[in-house]
Amino acid sequence: MARYTGPKFKLSRRLGISLSGTGKELAKRPFPPGQHGPNQRRKLSGYGVQLQEKQKLRLMYGLGEKQFRNLFDKATKLKGISGENFMILLESRLDNLVFRLGLANSRAGARQLVSHGHVTVNGKKVDIASYTVSVGDVIGLRERSRGLKSIKEAREGLHHLPNYLEFNDTSMEGKFVRLPERAELSQEIDEKQIVEFYSR
Repeated sequence: MARYTGPKFKLSRRLGISLSGTGKELAKRPFPPGQHGPNQRRKLSGYGVQLQEKQKLRLMYGLGEKQFRNLFDKATKLKGISGENFMILLESRLDNLVFRLGLANSRAGARQLVSHGHVTVNGKKVDIASYTVSVGDVIGLRERSRGLKSIKEAREGLHHLPNYLEFNDTSMEGKFVRLPERAELSQEIDEKQIVEFYSR
């Protein structure tokens, strides 16, 4: 399936969640798009609710359906609660952690940064956005990439660094200290609905 390249704000309004995490999409128009948007009263079926939760999480991390499903299957094979394992695996992706460290303004920007070869893991260049970062790994930037304007702007705009990450401004390196807890991840997602969707 091709990656969605349409208007992201419209998607956010349709799903009722800020896909970028900034909240800008819903600030002015917190209702679905279209001429009947403010007056829409849609009651979703059980399947509709499950599908919507799945789409929210998939689009939030910017994954294609096949990639998303493969990661879910991987999560179900791990010990513990499948839904929580799934969200932790998504959060452990390299592109997501580059975004969380404030090296990019969005996950799409972080994905581009990784695929263009600007990012290193433990000192070695990694250009695979879906690379799963392990606890203790150090995420850095190649020497020639540290002066990029987009990275400087992203760092200046960072308001919050999650507790499971550390960042050294001098060396421009971040460390994945520990796996995130469910309470530290998006509270707008009901992962149980996603597990039920894929368990049909």
